[in-house]
Parts: sequence; C-alpha cells; structure tokens
Amino acid sequence: MSAEPIVPVPDAALLALRSPRFEMVPMRGLEEALDHLPPGATVPVTCSPTRGLDATLPVVTELVRRGHRPVPHLAARMVRDTAQLRGVVAELDRLGVRDVFVVAGDAATPAGPFEGAADLLRELHRIGHPFLEVGVTGYPESHSFIPDEATVSAMADKAPYATYLVSQICYDADTVVGWVRAVRDRGIMLPVHLGIPGVVDRTRLLRISTRIGLADSVRFLKRQTGVAVRAAAGYTPDHLVTELRPLFEDPALRVLGWHLFTFNEIARTEQWRQALLAGEGEG
Repeated sequence: MSAEPIVPVPDAALLALRSPRFEMVPMRGLEEALDHLPPGATVPVTCSPTRGLDATLPVVTELVRRGHRPVPHLAARMVRDTAQLRGVVAELDRLGVRDVFVVAGDAATPAGPFEGAADLLRELHRIGHPFLEVGVTGYPESHSFIPDEATVSAMADKAPYATYLVSQICYDADTVVGWVRAVRDRGIMLPVHLGIPGVVDRTRLLRISTRIGLADSVRFLKRQTGVAVRAAAGYTPDHLVTELRPLFEDPALRVLGWHLFTFNEIARTEQWRQALLAGEGEG
C-alpha cells in the first residue's frame, strides 16, 4: 500500500501572512505602488498631517475601484466638527467601506472638539455608523512624548467602541510579546493585528520611527546588524515574523493577523512576502 504524501500544514502565523493588511500613505508615488498590491487586498490608508481626510478619500475611492478593501484612518484631531464627521461617514458608506481605523492624528492643535481617538469613537457611536470593523492603536513600547499611563488609560477608553487592535511598530519581539500579555491581563480582549514594517529603506525607517516617537525602537534598530538590517537592501521583518509566530499559537491571546507598515514600498514588501510564503510551502 502506497503511503499518502505528507502535505505540510502552515502554522497560524503563516496563514495570516497570506492576507495581511498593507498600510499605505497618501503621498506622491502612491498610484504606482497600488499596481503592486495583490488582488482584493485590505489596505489601511493613513491621514496626512497636512492635507487631512481630503487626501485620504481619493485613495479610498481608487482602491474601491480596483477591487481592494480600503480601511481609511479617521484622525480625531483633524476633524473640524460633527457635521464634517457625518459627511465623511456618509461618503464612506456610499463607497461601501465597512472598516475604519480611528487614531488621534499628528496635528499639534486639534481642528475641532476631538482631542483623541476616544473622543471621536464616542461621537461615532453617538451619531451612528455603518462600519462593521473599527480598529484602534496599541503601543507596545513607551512613547517618547505620551506617558505610559496615558496610553494604557486611552486603550481602556477606546476598547468599548472598537473591534480590533493594531500594535504600533516595535522592532523588539520580546517587548511586543510582553505587551500582548499585558493587554490581556488588563482584561482587554480585542483581537490583535501585529504591526510590523514592510521591506523599507533603513534610513527612511529610522527617520519615520523617530518622527512618530518610537525612541526605544530606534535604539533597538540601530543596534541590529546582519539578517534584520542590511544597509544595501534595507530593513526586512524576517526576525519579527519568526520571533512573534508563537503568539498566533495561543488562542487565549487572540492574535489574528499582520499589519504591514509599508510606507508605500509595496513592490519590495510583496516580493518579500511571496518569497517567504513560497519558502514555507517548500518546507
């Protein structure tokens, strides 16, 4: 009797990498980057600190036209008032968007009455909305200019109005693991998508990480050599995928997916992802 061939079964982390979220930034060169997205991709679109939602909505429209699933960022500090919020919600509803990501936003001074993500989430809940999924950010490491107590408190305020969490970039896997367990210890059970960089030029990644207040991550990244960081090819997140894989194996932790911060380096990131999946299939 011939033996049945052994078909390797991908682990949960690799299964999740088959359909990650590809975060993009509305800036010059985005149109070309869109050509490299896989069919039917889920694509969070950030909110420009200078151009606000006016730059996000055309990208969302184009993603819908191309058959993707856009996830627009709604930046609380860039929303002028409830009337504008109602208008944005109506437009997203018209486009068929059912997943949004609510952030505080990088504006130094709020454009209206919403200081942070929790304020906007409460207002969305009050006025009603069509979104089936509402994501919010979690911070695995200490923020350079936001106290830990504030980020912990903010997550508790946001959780009742959200359906999932995305972790901010952190290059230290041990810190991410500790953060996920701490979130669960605090009784917050929202599903988690782990945020990791895509394949991005190292200098650019350091600059962005510094700008968004990830001081610990910048120090960690600067210490890395060899596999994780190659000056010529840029940063690749292989080490994070390897070291964070066990989180997907514990159902109690509810880690469900990967959120790739691509900074519009879709072609290189997608090439890396496909190579990783192909390599696992051969194993």
